[in-house]
Amino acid sequence: MPNLNPYISFKDTARQAMEFYQQALGGDLDISTFEAFPDMVDPSEAANVMHAQLTTEDGLVLMASDTPSTMGYQPPQGISVSLSGPDVDKLRTWWDKLSEGGEPTMPFAEAPWGGYFGMFTDRFGIAWMVASSE
Repeated sequence: MPNLNPYISFKDTARQAMEFYQQALGGDLDISTFEAFPDMVDPSEAANVMHAQLTTEDGLVLMASDTPSTMGYQPPQGISVSLSGPDVDKLRTWWDKLSEGGEPTMPFAEAPWGGYFGMFTDRFGIAWMVASSE
């Protein structure tokens, strides 16, 4: 079965972001740096993240990397990471952890269409939507 997973580009903060997401969501985090490929980046960026993958016990997969200075970086715009499911309590816990230090744009509350819904931008500038189907 194919998968569709968010892959987030950061500028020098991928490790901090992915470790934060791991603390909030749990799971296993694998990080590869540019150190293994020194010809790809400036030596000052060797410790930056070439690829990171967080895989949770719930089957969530989130990937990320740092953008080298040799490539143009634009902060993400016009896209959100959507986190959804039937367990409102688990979603509320994730909401609380992921939104810590961020900017809520819509509180996680009962939605007019049913279930619960909320939106925020996290401390790393990534937009999130959290929705329950209950």
